[in-house]
Amino acid sequence: MAPRIFANILKRHRIDSRILMVFLITTLGAFIFLRLGSEIREGENFALDRLMLQALRSANNPDLPIGPAWLQAAMIDITALGGVTILTLLTALTAGYLLASRKTAIAIFLALAIASGAMLSSLLKIGYARPRPDLVAHLVDVQSLSFPSGHAMNSAITYLTLGALLARTEGRRRVTIFLMATAIFLTLIIGISRVYLGVHWPSDVLAGWCVGASWAALCSLLARALQRGHKIEEPESISVSEIDRS
Repeated sequence: MAPRIFANILKRHRIDSRILMVFLITTLGAFIFLRLGSEIREGENFALDRLMLQALRSANNPDLPIGPAWLQAAMIDITALGGVTILTLLTALTAGYLLASRKTAIAIFLALAIASGAMLSSLLKIGYARPRPDLVAHLVDVQSLSFPSGHAMNSAITYLTLGALLARTEGRRRVTIFLMATAIFLTLIIGISRVYLGVHWPSDVLAGWCVGASWAALCSLLARALQRGHKIEEPESISVSEIDRS
């Protein structure tokens, strides 16, 4: 009886800790975004923005990025991972996998979470209407506004939400760690690529990360609540021996 009571206490503590962590992440993300947005609305240009963009270009030729030729090609390939086509395709394929696994509710939740986040990104761009940086040449074509970075925000929303929701369908700890580490890694390198290619100010990318990570955290918390209420599928049950090996 006592071990069961103790286990229930620990379970409630983990839930409370997750709620607190999501609240802290969301609050911090919102604070940073609002501070950046406030400065941008007032027409401020950040010295660090200019310094970082210039540091990534040759001192003699601002149109030439630093590093070997293959690095520029790699950054162009990486930045495509945060584009609308790739993110939409990845979301559709993941939703298809979940449907094939008979996890219909979580597949629908996933699609709605990512689609609504993408809509928020577009609305924020229109609302702040920050021009693209003109300090250095753009190494890829861009058409939309600059703040927040759509690639940074949408990749954070998509990859972090995918990682969190897929992790929620798993019971093995090391699989969860791998999924979340991969999601964070992809989010970071996509954002960095936008600055390297000269199409975003660093503050655009930071704002995109803040809002995207906050959105993904809220979606993860909502998914947990829905799973506890048996509205969407819960993680697969695994044996104690599998937990020990993980």
